[in-house]
Amino acid sequence: MAYLKSKTLFFTTSPRSPLKMIPEIEVLHNHFEGKLWNTETQIAFIKKLAEGNEFEGQGSDKDMALSARDRITRAPKALGFVDLNPVIKLTMPGNKLICGKRTEEVLLRQLLKFQLPSPYHKEPERVNGLFGVKPYLEIFRLIYELGTLGFDELMIFGMQLTHYNRFDAVVAEIKRFRRMRTYAETGYKVFKCTYLRNEVEKIYKDDIVEGNTKTRESRDKSLDKFVKTKASNMRDYADACFRYLRATGMVEISQRGHSLSIMPEKRAEVEFFLQTIDRKPIYVDDEQKYKEYLFDITLPVLYSDDRERLLKQVTEVTGVTRDLTAETTEALKDILEDAIVTKKSEIVKEQIKNLKEYKNYSDVMTVFNDIKKNAFYDVPLMLEWNIWRAMTMLDGGEIKANLKLDDKGQPMSTASGNMADIVCDYGDFGLAVEVTMQSGQKQYETEGEPVSRHLAKLKKETGKETYCLFVAPKINESCIAYFYALHTLNIAFYGGTSVIVPLELDVFMNMVEQSYMAGYVPDPKRVKEIFEYSVEQAKASKDENEWYAKIKEKALNWL
Repeated sequence: MAYLKSKTLFFTTSPRSPLKMIPEIEVLHNHFEGKLWNTETQIAFIKKLAEGNEFEGQGSDKDMALSARDRITRAPKALGFVDLNPVIKLTMPGNKLICGKRTEEVLLRQLLKFQLPSPYHKEPERVNGLFGVKPYLEIFRLIYELGTLGFDELMIFGMQLTHYNRFDAVVAEIKRFRRMRTYAETGYKVFKCTYLRNEVEKIYKDDIVEGNTKTRESRDKSLDKFVKTKASNMRDYADACFRYLRATGMVEISQRGHSLSIMPEKRAEVEFFLQTIDRKPIYVDDEQKYKEYLFDITLPVLYSDDRERLLKQVTEVTGVTRDLTAETTEALKDILEDAIVTKKSEIVKEQIKNLKEYKNYSDVMTVFNDIKKNAFYDVPLMLEWNIWRAMTMLDGGEIKANLKLDDKGQPMSTASGNMADIVCDYGDFGLAVEVTMQSGQKQYETEGEPVSRHLAKLKKETGKETYCLFVAPKINESCIAYFYALHTLNIAFYGGTSVIVPLELDVFMNMVEQSYMAGYVPDPKRVKEIFEYSVEQAKASKDENEWYAKIKEKALNWL
């Protein structure tokens, strides 16, 4: 059981993407079902997790049990996908989630049930009565009421929606913020930072007056450090809320506007649960009844649970006129989901057709330039998506992005951790493409080994000669040295030598521009030549710097 120590809302930040819960819950279920959730099993769990491809890292060196609790008690337990008392058990929502069927619906139901306070999250005496809210439900309401909700608005004001009776006040504050920004004499960034600081000082006025300004991870008791820490927490929680709401498929994001809005096609569904779900937290002091409610896969009732509405949805999406009244509700939902998947597939096919005809060249290059300016809400996601578009345009292979797309074919979340970001099939050879916004030593620590592992996995799956292209705004020297060494190191675990070519984003953009200016679709053999050249130069060069300079020059003149 956790205590609500903050004076603002909080949202689960681990994992950042809700879909990454699935393989971790599976590990817990497959290896620890029926066991006690204690320090021993927690350490064993994080070790087992680190053995697989889905988890990047080894867990905390200082406290592996804490790493396990971070992965399981924050999102999987809080959202009702696992039960840890009296023993570890996968719940019915957890079973539905790992089945991979209608995950958006499963996630939506659980988010709408999440409440503060609850038997899992108790209020201490000093903040008694501050919380009384179903956070995701009220944020959905904010988006619906305002039409769009900006990230900064969610961070500064949405995090203050600790009780549903504060809803109207929060809406008024957001509207005031919007009016004030139009009259601000400073730039928006200065205006926003000043506004945020003032709000943090207002929220924590009592703590500041009493001198309670020491933060958990620092000895610094200064007001400046205190305010920055609280503001940073609010930013992290707002980001987590954005990502989890996005994963329900109910909202769409404006990457350049840094805002959320209800998908027009989902408006009736959102209106339904906003009107029908009780806003008050329930079973706050009764864990058994709360768990029965949390683990019930039929609650809350959603728009599509009604057969008449569901039949109407199926007819609208599929255009099917045959009699479907004999179908079960679950069968109708399957028909609807399959139709949406088919529709999305057609949208993506049209995107690919336009890309191969270079109709989207200008937009692809504009997106790259905006990525360099950090103009998007989720820059890593946009980089991964745009590299896929560019690779599709570059040559004649079959190019598959492993990121998740929404119903409109727009990027929703990056590839999961156990596969390459993009996979290119050129017939007689394959290519894994890995992209990252990471720079400095962090790039090597988080990307180095996983990239070679993903390449090895693809080699094994395809059984053909396979290379890897690694793209980042800047390439860290440690990555250059590591990839250079792998060219000549015969490592059985990686399927022999690993040919990984690192390129800076500017160089890759130049390759795309050359392809466009050439006026013809380059043959895949031109792509292969870069990697063959890389192998030759890895043997001939005196060190990694000479090798990297040569492959960079080759890429700049690949056509």
